[in-house]
Amino acid sequence: MTRYDILTAIPTAFHRDGSLDLEGSRAIFRFVGESGNEGAFVLGTTGEFPAVDMAEFTSLIEAALAELADLMRVVVHVGQPSTFEAVRLTRIARDLGATEFAALTPYYLRSTDDAIFDYFQAVSDAVGDGRLYVYIYPARSGNPVSPELLVRLSALPNVVGAKISELSLEEIAAYRAVVPEGFELYTGADRDLIAAVGAGAQGVVSGVSSVTPKPFRALADAARSGDAAAIAAAQADVDEVVSLIGGDMARMKEGYRALGVTDTHCRMAIAEPTDAEREAVAQVVARHR
Repeated sequence: MTRYDILTAIPTAFHRDGSLDLEGSRAIFRFVGESGNEGAFVLGTTGEFPAVDMAEFTSLIEAALAELADLMRVVVHVGQPSTFEAVRLTRIARDLGATEFAALTPYYLRSTDDAIFDYFQAVSDAVGDGRLYVYIYPARSGNPVSPELLVRLSALPNVVGAKISELSLEEIAAYRAVVPEGFELYTGADRDLIAAVGAGAQGVVSGVSSVTPKPFRALADAARSGDAAAIAAAQADVDEVVSLIGGDMARMKEGYRALGVTDTHCRMAIAEPTDAEREAVAQVVARHR
């Protein structure tokens, strides 16, 4: 059966001074939990993971599991520059009850294929009897994963799939052509659910769906029904919200303010929306709430 899964990449809430807003994050988790989407992707790029320390990671994963585990899949991102750090976060999340994990390749320094394989082998071992996704994002990590390397990684006992960001549909298809049949692929391109599934993916990891889930759910439902007119209408709505909000966490958080979910800010150096952009975000979330 063709799948059109939507895993929601969830922003992390911070106060204006940059301190962690755990209650605001819980409010976002609860909002996402009502979306009907298949899962949550916690502390990935949208969650500003490079700016979160170990104690905050622990608190956020504990809160995410408490708010979401009974409602949807919870995939915990544990990727770090070093194997030591990635394994440490994996063990923390596993001890809290996490069963699904994703790890960005090592980043900042360039790694060889063998070094990347050893990193994922260690994280796979730390996962225990859980499930692990390879997070491929060479535009940010500096470390690409070739189809040949992904085949090697897919043979690790707990590696079940990959999240693929800022790569083309042709590159997704190239992965699909060589990995095992049951290996899951998710695009990180919010608007590409239909196109990515056509290239062999099982769904999308979408940050914009954390703010405006309804157009994404409508698109997935239309795709499953095969109704061409419904697909076109839902795709137009998804394109509208993605064009305005995109991968901009500050605009996502402006959406939460407009929706009354929580008043939250970014910790990383992300520009605040202009007054015109704030008004546009308020209008688009009102249309699609």
